[in-house]
Amino acid sequence: MDVYQRSPIRVLFPRTAGPQVQEAVLVNTSGGIAGGDRLESIVTAMDNASIAVTTQAAERVYRAINESAHITTTLKARDAAKLAWLPQETIIFNRARICRRTQIEVSSGAELLALEWLVLGRAAHGERISAGDIMDSWRVRKDGRLVWADGFRATDDIFPHLSRKALLSDCTAVATLLYFGPDLEVRLQLIRELASSFECQCAATLVGGLMVVRFAAQVSCDLRSALRNLLEQFGNRLAPGPFRVPKMWSC
Repeated sequence: MDVYQRSPIRVLFPRTAGPQVQEAVLVNTSGGIAGGDRLESIVTAMDNASIAVTTQAAERVYRAINESAHITTTLKARDAAKLAWLPQETIIFNRARICRRTQIEVSSGAELLALEWLVLGRAAHGERISAGDIMDSWRVRKDGRLVWADGFRATDDIFPHLSRKALLSDCTAVATLLYFGPDLEVRLQLIRELASSFECQCAATLVGGLMVVRFAAQVSCDLRSALRNLLEQFGNRLAPGPFRVPKMWSC
């Protein structure tokens, strides 16, 4: 119904075989995120709408001297709406500083799938994160009531210890996937069955009327493969609509 965009973020709607728009693509025309940048995206799926939103490519967060970049994403799914937020990965350069907030508002009759994933360092460059500041938080509200809150924080003093088993245990790629909708127990069981076939760690649980799925991999390609596998099975077997692998992931 309405589209507003302002540089450096553009919203594109690729052509599809069907008559309806099925996928929106966000493009950061600046080529990356630097310290002090502030980016905000708001997606509202109106009553009975069905839309998947993804990104053109992996996002890159560059080294910053002292000021963090701020990224805020707000997702709203109204009654009987189906909304999938499935961006590609965010790659964190060494000494990058980022504060990312994902805020979700869902109505009781809506269905929503939301993903965010981080890759720590550029593997092709042999880069490891030795310093920086990463804050990644979630807030989910159902019918106006807070039902889930979560936060990940890593600062200069923490990075030397991330390889400990109690922390990331040498994993450099992590993801959180949320699902809100019907038949949560059935979907939970499906993901737990699939988890054993992934080349990464995966665990799922139900909390606050949501399904929360965590992933951790030593290399990002294993995480991407697991996410593709999950989305293919999730969309084909249980949740028709926008809950599938976005076309941009294959471009």
